[in-house]
This record gives sequence, structure tokens and C-alpha cells, in this order.
Amino acid sequence: MFSKEESRQLRHEFWTSFGKSFPRKWILYDTKIKGFSFKFHFDTKTALVALDLEDDLENRIKYWEKLQSLQSILKSDYLPNAIFNEEYFLDNDKEISRIYVPLEQKVSIHNKNTWREVMEFFNTHMTLFESFFENYKDILED
Repeated sequence: MFSKEESRQLRHEFWTSFGKSFPRKWILYDTKIKGFSFKFHFDTKTALVALDLEDDLENRIKYWEKLQSLQSILKSDYLPNAIFNEEYFLDNDKEISRIYVPLEQKVSIHNKNTWREVMEFFNTHMTLFESFFENYKDILED
């Protein structure tokens, strides 16, 4: 077990290492679409990349419908393992819509032996997510 401080330090070290290993500017929160953001997630059990819709219900529905219309393209040309979840509950019980790709291997942010695998997964899969977004953002922004 790790103390909260040790866990915080490991998390900081991971994200710093990731930034140094894969130095680039990610789109993430700067999509220019309100409530539409990309996320990296890595904890003691899982790692995933996600596209989250967190705006009010009306906007979430609007963007979700557009993303669903592009689902076959996203899965065939970019991320075949993408999971579409219209009703996804965060740990704080907030409901969002999420499209995500989990890393199938067992990993933990507390285990440095799994870090390289997670970093490469993040780099590969978020790059594909962002390529999809760049190629289809005109449809999404309409």
C-alpha cells in the first residue's frame, strides 16, 4: 500500500515522464467545442483514453447523435476497440457520455514496470482519436 503522498508523487512522476517521453501538444480540453474533451485516465487498475461529452443534456444529445453517425468510421478507420457509452457515470456520480478505448492489460500507476506500456498506449490511441476529430470536426461543429 502507498500513502496518499506516495501515490500523489508517483502520479506526478508518471505524468512528468509521459510528457518528456512524448512531447507534443495534445488537443485534450482545447477542442473549441463546449463540453467536448479528450482525456487520459490511469489509476491503480486501468488505463484508457476517452472522448467525454459533459455539457448539458441537450448538447450532449446533439453531439452524441453526431458521434453515433460516425461510429462505423471511427471503429473501422481509427479505433476498432472504441466503446460507446451514452450514459457513463464518473466516480462523483456525474453522468456524461463517453467514447473510450481501455488498455486490456492489467496495469497500475503504482507499478513503474507498467508505465512504458501505458505511455505507448496513450500516445498511439490519443493520436488516433485526435486524427479522427481533426478529420470530422466540421461535421461535429455544425
